[in-house]
Amino acid sequence: MKLPADHPQRIELNDEVHARPPEPLIAPSRLSYLALLCDTPQREAGWAAISDLCRRHNLEPPPQSVLHFSAQLGPLRVKWERHTEFVRFTFIAEGDADDAFHRPAIAELPPDWVAALPGQVMVAAHVALIKTEPSPLDLAAIATRWFDGNMPVGAAVSGAAVTALTDLQIHADGFSRHLMLDHATTPWQAGRIAQRLLEIDTYRLLALLALPVARHAGPVLANSERELASITALLVSVKPAEEPALLDRLTQLEAEIENQQSEMRYRFGAADAYYELMRRRIDELREQRITGLQTFGEFTERRLAPAMNTWRSIASRQESLSLRVDRATHLLSIRVDLTREQQNQQLLASMNSRARLQLRLQSTVEGLSVAAVTYYVSALVGHAAEALRFAGLHIDPALAIGVSIPVVAAVAFLGIHHIRRTVTRPSESEHAADF
Repeated sequence: MKLPADHPQRIELNDEVHARPPEPLIAPSRLSYLALLCDTPQREAGWAAISDLCRRHNLEPPPQSVLHFSAQLGPLRVKWERHTEFVRFTFIAEGDADDAFHRPAIAELPPDWVAALPGQVMVAAHVALIKTEPSPLDLAAIATRWFDGNMPVGAAVSGAAVTALTDLQIHADGFSRHLMLDHATTPWQAGRIAQRLLEIDTYRLLALLALPVARHAGPVLANSERELASITALLVSVKPAEEPALLDRLTQLEAEIENQQSEMRYRFGAADAYYELMRRRIDELREQRITGLQTFGEFTERRLAPAMNTWRSIASRQESLSLRVDRATHLLSIRVDLTREQQNQQLLASMNSRARLQLRLQSTVEGLSVAAVTYYVSALVGHAAEALRFAGLHIDPALAIGVSIPVVAAVAFLGIHHIRRTVTRPSESEHAADF
């Protein structure tokens, strides 16, 4: 039967549920595990490393796009996984688990290849899977034989099919140690348990990456809080002339807090995600208490919960401080706007006063102009009347001057008034712009 076309991501999404499957384990077995913190180029280099190892054993390397790959390389089985922040390698050798911590699986690999692996070691662990019958544990003997005298933590897991123990210490070889006493598991069940134990270690340390960040942020955050307290105290009695400088301080503080938040937001969010993954893996173990031992859940919760509270407290303080700075900035901005509005009103009042004074001066000048024009024109009329009298006309110059004065004054006043109105009238283009 022919079906409609597949969604472009149908196969990828369907296979996601099968991503990173556990490797089946048969007791006795030795495992070595590395989780390497990587940036993007180093994650690509991790694919190059596993490809090089395959070529050394005449195997086809994995496609560059895959996220996980496993292969049998002679007596050693290798599994490689690529994650967002890290890559991890698991090396499995069957048999001789009694000496798993002194002759580990990773010793079967070329030393130059191991030394050239990209990234920084976040987790390095050995796992010993040993077949035993259920019996009371001699914890002192186990601590001495397997953990250099360190008292382990652990529990019976997966319905008591396995007893899982670890001291969560990094030993002289740079590896931590996990002991799995197999009582009645299938190979796939043993593989899932080993994978969960190693993932608990990995996610625990990745979650703790937020702790140094939070510790570094604490003093910086305290300084920012003191600066905000100083600024808000000045807000009560700040003078208008000092408001712009205070607003600059507040704006700079807000920028510093936002920059700090943006730098730490990813790390804190990732820590929460890793912490939740770790707790889920512990729940999947289905732990049953062993008398005299702390369970994985108890130990990690007791150690990790305070660290979680530390960075969550820092994140909460950052958010609270950001809101307080935002409110203070808003309040000061309103005050600066009001001060600026008052200054604008004072400026407009001053401009109105100058305009009225200019109008008075203009009126005075107009009056003086009328008087001056009247004086000179009436003088011209008088000279003209004298000339006409010498020409034989009987005209009295003084009378002519007297008669001309009101006429000239009226004409001069109307003329100057007309000129002023013409000059001060808005042009047609200005009218058009107004509309």
